[in-house]
Amino acid sequence: MADIEKILAEDALFIEKELDRRLSPELLGNGIMADAMRYATLGGGKRIRAFLTIEFCRMFGGKPADAASYASAVEMVHAYSLIHDDMPCMDNDDMRRGKPSCHVAYGENIALLAGDTLLTYAFENAVLDYSSTDRINRYAVYEIAHGAGAVGMCGGQELDLRLDCSGYEELKNIHNLKTGALIRTAALLGYYAAVPSPDSYIRDKISAYSAAVGLAFQIIDDLLDVRSADEILGKPVGSDARNGKKTVLAFMSEEEAEAEALRLSEYAAEIFRDMPRSEVICQLPMYLYGRKK
Repeated sequence: MADIEKILAEDALFIEKELDRRLSPELLGNGIMADAMRYATLGGGKRIRAFLTIEFCRMFGGKPADAASYASAVEMVHAYSLIHDDMPCMDNDDMRRGKPSCHVAYGENIALLAGDTLLTYAFENAVLDYSSTDRINRYAVYEIAHGAGAVGMCGGQELDLRLDCSGYEELKNIHNLKTGALIRTAALLGYYAAVPSPDSYIRDKISAYSAAVGLAFQIIDDLLDVRSADEILGKPVGSDARNGKKTVLAFMSEEEAEAEALRLSEYAAEIFRDMPRSEVICQLPMYLYGRKK
């Protein structure tokens, strides 16, 4: 069995160095906005999306360096989304990863610009992957835009803001867009970084894996929001209830939610079981199911 915590730490260190270089003052300057971009992106987070990009690339025969530009792009998109999510007009969270949210540290105007710039800079970084063909880079840019846009993360966020979710199936759709779409993007980019021509069968398997992992991840997030502590989670617990958000606990008990997360995680863990070099990808869902923050 692979030591997934060690691999997670190694991949996180690899992508942290990549992000530090790509967000350096030499490339972005020393302005306040660039500083806010670095503040929101560097030095924290689980880096699960970058991990998926790197490890899917490995599973299909590539190396971490092959996936560096795509993994960096995904983390920039994720960082932008967190900046905007935390702002008063959205989730109104003052803490992120154990420190003041970007808008608290830099003001709402600079935080807004930092998020916008991280999103656009993600596309710039994606097309800098000279190890991939122009055709594969086009696939990658499409997936980033699709996963982050109106039928992906932003579409899910918009549905989430309505606060009128009427049942678990509707909530699943929100989470599949808000969380699962970018996880799917991360995994697909890793696959694209390793192969000359993507296959629809593999894409479908990646979509199924990502949907299950993303939904289980969000269910565990909902549970941690009522079970954890501020110092463990790195942000105030109970924020969903204070903001009037519907979580999975509006439709099932904590025990039922935990069972649903387990079912989804076990399902995801089996999807790539028959493929070579799949051990890490197969272990990840159960690792995430057991996380404490």
